Amino acid sequence: MQVKTKAIVLSSLKFQEKSLIVKCFTLSHGLKSYFVRDAFSSRKASQKKAYFQPLTILEIEAVHKNKGTLENFKEIKISSAFHSIHSDIYKSTMVMFISEMLHHSIHEEEENEPLFTFLETALHWLDNHDEIANFHLILLLETTKYLGFYPYTSDMNMAFFEMTEGIFTPFHAISSLTEHESNLFKKLIDLKFDNSQKIFHVIERQILLKILIDYYSFHLDGFKKPKSLDVLKEVFS
Repeated sequence: MQVKTKAIVLSSLKFQEKSLIVKCFTLSHGLKSYFVRDAFSSRKASQKKAYFQPLTILEIEAVHKNKGTLENFKEIKISSAFHSIHSDIYKSTMVMFISEMLHHSIHEEEENEPLFTFLETALHWLDNHDEIANFHLILLLETTKYLGFYPYTSDMNMAFFEMTEGIFTPFHAISSLTEHESNLFKKLIDLKFDNSQKIFHVIERQILLKILIDYYSFHLDGFKKPKSLDVLKEVFS
C-alpha cells in the first residue's frame, strides 16, 4: 500500500556500514519503522542524515506492507525546517531526550492524529521561543493525555498524588508522592507553554523529571529510562 503522510522521527539506528533503520510516528499509521538503504554512501548522504535527526517533521511517501517488517520510503522531504532546535545546545539536548521518551512510549501502529498534532504544534513552539526550561516537563505531562494516563485533576485539593491510580488522595500510600512533591506536581499540571518558564528552580525541575519518568514507568509496560537523561541533567544543571 502506498502512503503519503507526515512523520515525526523518533529514532535512527545505523545498520551495518551504510544503512539506517528509522522509527517514525506517522500521522496516518502511528508507529512505523523504515529501512533506509545507503544512507551514508550516496552523494546526498549529508542531506539524508539531516532528515533523520530527532523529532524532525517529515512529509513522506512510503510503501507499507503492514506485515510487521521494515517499511520503505519512496520520497522524503522536510515538512517545515526548524530554525533553532538542532543548532541550540539546550533545545537539541531536550529534543534528544524527548525523542527517546516517545520512542519508549508510543507502540501502536494505528492513527493517533490528536497526539501527532499536539507534538507538531509543541515542536514549532519550542523552535520559536527562547524561554524553554520547563518545555520537556510540560510536554511529557500533556502527552499522557493522548497515551491514556493523564492525572485525574478533580481532587487536586487533596495533599498527596498517588502514582499508580493517577489520583490525588488525602492519605499517603507507598506509591504516593510526598506532600512537597505533590505540590510541585500540581504546579506543573497548571502550567502551559506560554506561562513563566522560570517558575521552578533547577532542583525542582529535576524532582519533577524523576516524577514524570517514574509515572511513565508505572503506566507503560516495558518502559525504559532514557539513556540521554544524564546528558539532559548536565546541560540544564
